[in-house]
Amino acid sequence: MAGRVSWRAGGAVARAFFPVDLADLTAFLHRLRHDEPLLLVGLGSNLLVRDGGFDGTAIFTHGALNTLRREADGSFYAEAGVASPKLARFVGNNACAEAEFLAGIPGTVGGALAMNAGCHGGETWRYVERVLMLKRNGEQIIRPPEDFAIGYRHVGLREACDEIFAAAWFRFPAGDAAAARAGLRELLERRIATQPLQLPNAGSVFRNPPGDHAARLIEAAGLKGTQIDGAQVSEKHANFIVNPDGKASASAIEMLIGRIQAEVAARFGVHLVREVRILGASTHRSGQDKEGA
Repeated sequence: MAGRVSWRAGGAVARAFFPVDLADLTAFLHRLRHDEPLLLVGLGSNLLVRDGGFDGTAIFTHGALNTLRREADGSFYAEAGVASPKLARFVGNNACAEAEFLAGIPGTVGGALAMNAGCHGGETWRYVERVLMLKRNGEQIIRPPEDFAIGYRHVGLREACDEIFAAAWFRFPAGDAAAARAGLRELLERRIATQPLQLPNAGSVFRNPPGDHAARLIEAAGLKGTQIDGAQVSEKHANFIVNPDGKASASAIEMLIGRIQAEVAARFGVHLVREVRILGASTHRSGQDKEGA
């Protein structure tokens, strides 16, 4: 998975499936063993597979579930593999507003739906009208937002847990295409100026605690630049962990995450909650830990 996640680190998955399209994925799920562990991967920008690997099937959606269109009713239909910045540009070019924040999310629509991704004051589910879900047997079901418990960087079905996001319909207010393009440029320039985008990273590692910012706490704890075996707290943005030489292991990154949490808790009494998802076995000899963020 080191070649499939933006951190450029991590172990292997036992099996991988690259669907051709949504129909192909539906057919695959229908044939799949019902208890097979699944890992949905978009751009791999919010994910770390431990060095011992993941004993299950990874499904890669980017480049496959890529349908993006404007519906007759004015809503926007986007499948789970569509990159969030692509959706932002498409919405802006269709003279609608408030989608610019999606350009700051370095992942896919599926990932944005799964964690209610957001930045710069915008959140994904604020604009969701309904979603297309796939059950483990391949059955498709359309659900409204009311079927989900939606919070800050968290989304969960209220009465089921074995469904995956396949697509969503979004509604954005009318706007101006030129203004949307200008807003996108401003946001991307701000990201380049403030985030270590030139180095392998997974975006923001921790959620912002209520009334504060994770980056401020990490910097105040004197952790900027701290390294463990090639993994480093970014000098540019303290809520980013980078892998400058591409040599850090998943274990090194996870150890650095743990050190940050421990030192911030000791200094300020604040427990930083991970935004990134970590799963898999620590070593090939250990048991599997499937904990997610």
